[in-house]
Amino acid sequence: MIEMQNVCKTYKKEVRALFNIDIKIEKGEFVFLVGPSGAGKTTFSKLVLKEENPDSGKIYFGGEDVTRLPRRKIPYLRRDIGVVFQDFRLLPNKNVYENIAFAMNIVEASAKEIRRRVPMVLAMVGLSSRAGNLPHELSGGEKQRVSIARAIVNNPSLLIADEPTGNLDPETAWEIMKVLRQVNRRGTTVLMSTHAKDIVDIMQKRVIALENGKIARDEIKGAYGYED
Repeated sequence: MIEMQNVCKTYKKEVRALFNIDIKIEKGEFVFLVGPSGAGKTTFSKLVLKEENPDSGKIYFGGEDVTRLPRRKIPYLRRDIGVVFQDFRLLPNKNVYENIAFAMNIVEASAKEIRRRVPMVLAMVGLSSRAGNLPHELSGGEKQRVSIARAIVNNPSLLIADEPTGNLDPETAWEIMKVLRQVNRRGTTVLMSTHAKDIVDIMQKRVIALENGKIARDEIKGAYGYED
């Protein structure tokens, strides 16, 4: 699914974001990406999405060398990757149904397919009754579930979740984790960056810990291991 070979990334003023990263994430895995702020988690995700390019090394996604991908093919790469953000990033003037359908419009899905898929993912995240609501009428947890529905409506093989529970209370955070676990059980690979120690420790999934741009730990059933 994802493979990085000796990947290095440095920003201006010689800020080393990632250094000699060698990692492989298999299809269907649920992986927590943890580490202190500035450890390189955001850069890791941006490299997979090809929002950034490494200074050296190779990155493969689905067997394709992303580092050599021409610009015109980048949108097709991103169609196979869903992204969930901490701050939701919903369109304020569109209702729940329209926010999700918008993701399908971008990839030029047919009206028939949109009518089929959007209710399906709304049911999956438990928001069928909220289809006509605007974002400001939703709770934080509901907004995040809309964000997840939007991210998975095009059936991506990878879901990148960037601190998806960061703005939520503990009970709501666990509701979101149940949805992500359900997405994963359906075959989608999940890569989740987080500072949520309790969630990581209880779920016992694979943990990749970054420190100062390097992989400090890679454990199959890992713990958070920090005191953030």
